Amino acid sequence: MAAKLRKGDKVVVLTGKDKGKEGTIASVDPKSNKAIVDGINISIRATRQTQTDQGGRIPKAMPINLSNLAIKDANGKATRVGFKMEGDKKVRFAKTTGDVI
Repeated sequence: MAAKLRKGDKVVVLTGKDKGKEGTIASVDPKSNKAIVDGINISIRATRQTQTDQGGRIPKAMPINLSNLAIKDANGKATRVGFKMEGDKKVRFAKTTGDVI
């Protein structure tokens, strides 16, 4: 199945502690159905100091389920994603505006 959300998409969080926040997808893991979004679902990780890195409490973006994310359309609103054929190419489009993503 084609991916509705991909790396680089601007998304809005629908549920959870970060509801309403917006960010860009940094990576997607289709096997676990999760994505890492910059600045969303931040957790503090305590790490040891190494020769190259400073230790301490480091904020890290944790994975969030794809069902809790919605892509932003041209108007800046959350929208669902559909697929349609344009010529011989399958493209994604925003259900609210009909624009190709």
